[in-house]
Amino acid sequence: MNPFYNPAQHRLRAFWRLFIQAVLFLLGTVVLSSVIVLAAIGIWLATGQIPAGVASNPSAFSQLIAERMAGQSWIGLLSTLASLLVMLLTFWVAGRFLDRRSFKDFGFHVDVAWWRDLAFGLALGALLMVLIFGAELAAGWVTITGTLQSLESGVGMVQGLALFICVGIYEEMFSRGYHLRNMAEGLNIKWLGPKWALGLGYLLSSTIFGMLHLANPNTSLMSTFNLVIAGLFLGLGFILTGELAISIGLHITWNFFQGNVFGFPVSGGASSASLIAIQQGGPTLWTGGAFGPEAGLIGLLAILLGSVLIVGWVRRTRGRVAWQTHLAEYAPPVAKVG
Repeated sequence: MNPFYNPAQHRLRAFWRLFIQAVLFLLGTVVLSSVIVLAAIGIWLATGQIPAGVASNPSAFSQLIAERMAGQSWIGLLSTLASLLVMLLTFWVAGRFLDRRSFKDFGFHVDVAWWRDLAFGLALGALLMVLIFGAELAAGWVTITGTLQSLESGVGMVQGLALFICVGIYEEMFSRGYHLRNMAEGLNIKWLGPKWALGLGYLLSSTIFGMLHLANPNTSLMSTFNLVIAGLFLGLGFILTGELAISIGLHITWNFFQGNVFGFPVSGGASSASLIAIQQGGPTLWTGGAFGPEAGLIGLLAILLGSVLIVGWVRRTRGRVAWQTHLAEYAPPVAKVG
């Protein structure tokens, strides 16, 4: 058996497709982010925001750059937008030259049902975070210390929304649209079959999703375990519909309402602005502490409720609930006639 190439499918094997797409995404993101940072430094030097004389002192120059970067949220937003653009490009390249499938087959068969699922995902993410905040407030675990009061904070809210839209799209494309699908196809061998292959790809891609957050601030064993479960939760809509609409919508509003509406940490990081400022208290086991609700039992309960609601939504809109095993089965592109 050729470990690199699948002659029956006329394409590289799953591991190499995953590896090449990941490398392309990483390199493209690093290059574009570096260009953004260098452009910002050039602007600061040209406008005198960084004295030219400081550049001769590498230590002082690096410290000043770090301080200015920390106070410029637009740089982080541009870098996130760059990541989304790179993801879209590498998806197209990988789909055409590695996977031999169209872009829409990664979960973007956009029609009325797709937009309806997106709206459901958006509403679900918001609802679950409202319930988390309400439960913590009722239990006395959070104290409201302030509200949105300035135009600057309003701008921060808009930036936060734009950032989480980008993150929700490119992380779901990466972890579910590309990872889950290719892993399921690669695991779909004779003695396993498409259903078990999809299940293993679902679990493996969710585990990698959790592990990719290990470098986040305030990470713990509990937060990593919970993020693996969160990966399963985010992927549930994908394996039940074959589309990324529910996953993307859920990811966007879960993060946005968590950080920019209710002031919780988002996967260990603090948001630049929030509608409500809070002081977190209560038992860390339940609240997740400095990592945010995703690392607490209250987050797990919300995920359980959300999973039930997703299953109910799929049953209501599709008439039945079933794993989309075609995600583990490769269908070569149909040649155009004429």
